[in-house]
Amino acid sequence: MKKIYFDYNASTPLAPEVVDAMLPLLNDFYGNPSALHWAGKPVKELLHNARKQVSELIGCSPSEITFTSGGSEANNLALKGFYFRNQHKGTHIITSKIEHPAIVNPCKFLERVGAKVTYVGVDQFGRVSPEEIEKAITKETILITIMHSNNETGTLLPIKEIGEIAKRYGIVFHTDASQSVGKVPVNVNELEVDMLTIAGHKLYAPKGIGALFIRDGVELEPLIHGAGHENGLRAGTENTLLAVGLGKACEIAGTPLGKIKELTDYFWMELKSEFGEQVVLNGHPEERLPNTLNVSFVRKIGQDLLYAIPQLAASTGSACHAGSIELSPVLREMKVSEEVGMGAIRFSLGRYTTKEEIDIVIKRFKEIL
Repeated sequence: MKKIYFDYNASTPLAPEVVDAMLPLLNDFYGNPSALHWAGKPVKELLHNARKQVSELIGCSPSEITFTSGGSEANNLALKGFYFRNQHKGTHIITSKIEHPAIVNPCKFLERVGAKVTYVGVDQFGRVSPEEIEKAITKETILITIMHSNNETGTLLPIKEIGEIAKRYGIVFHTDASQSVGKVPVNVNELEVDMLTIAGHKLYAPKGIGALFIRDGVELEPLIHGAGHENGLRAGTENTLLAVGLGKACEIAGTPLGKIKELTDYFWMELKSEFGEQVVLNGHPEERLPNTLNVSFVRKIGQDLLYAIPQLAASTGSACHAGSIELSPVLREMKVSEEVGMGAIRFSLGRYTTKEEIDIVIKRFKEIL
C-alpha cells in the first residue's frame, strides 16, 4: 500500500505555486524591508503585496493584517494583547469548552492574572448556542472568542449570529479561523468579527507564518516589544520569505473546493455502505468543513486501527493530542459515549486527495475490521 495522507487539518504540504513564489527570496531579495535603499525597497513591496493578498481573501484592508509566526501566536496576541490593553474596561472573557489549546491555555493564563473566563458548552453536534453566549455576558465582559470551525469534527459554529450579539453589546469579538480559511468562504465583515486568526500551514503555506486580522480601532498591547514593526504590534524584522508564501496561498485559496466536498461525501457514503451501524459520524452532518470527516468505529480504539495501517496518515483528534487514546475533550463535551468516542478517527482531505486513495483506505479498513 502506498503512503496516503488524510491529515490535512493537522498540516498541509506546500502548494507548488507557493514554492514558486518563495524561491526568488532565497537568493535575490535579501534586504531588510525597513531599509530605504535599493535592497530594501523591493522587499518592502513584496511584503505589502503579501499583506494585500491575505486581506483580499478575508475582505479587509491590508493595514488590518498583522503577520505572526502562526495561529498560536495570533491567538495569544488577540487574547493577551486585548486583555492587557483593555482590562481597565472590564476583566470578563467568554469562550467555549471546545476551543483549541491555543485559545484555552491563554485563557487559563489570563485567569491567573485576574481575568474571569466563562467557558460555554456545546450541543451534541459541537455547536455553541448564541443564546448561551448572550446569557453569559456581564457588565465586565470585554471580549468573546469562539472558533470558526472545530479542528477535530469540522463543525462550523454560528459566528455571524454571535458577532451580531457582540456588536449589539459593544463587545470585541475574536474568532480562530485557522481551520476555516482556505476551506470555506470567510469574510470578516459578513461574520461581524473584530479579530480573526489565520494559520499558514493549514492552507498550503509554510509552517511558522500566520496572521491576525485586527479591525481598525481595536487596540492591543504587543507581546514582543522592540522597534515598530507590524504597526508596532510585533517587533522584529519581518519574515518576508514566509509572508510571501502565505500571501500566495491566500491568493490561490480563492479557487473552488467543490471536488474536496464530493470526495468527503463519497468517503462517508462508502464507509456507511461497508460498515453500517459500526460507524458513526461525529459533528454536524451538514454545517461542517467540506474536507473533514470525523467518524467513530463503535467499540474499537481509533489509535489501534491507525496502527494497523501504518501507511495511512490520519488522526484520532487534534494533532496536538496525538499519542493519547483518552476520549477527546471535544467529543466528551458533545456527550459522545465512551464506546463510540474511543473509536474516533479524523480523516481530513485536501487538494491532492484522490478517489483512488479513498478506495484503498476503505479496502484496508475492511481487511482489519
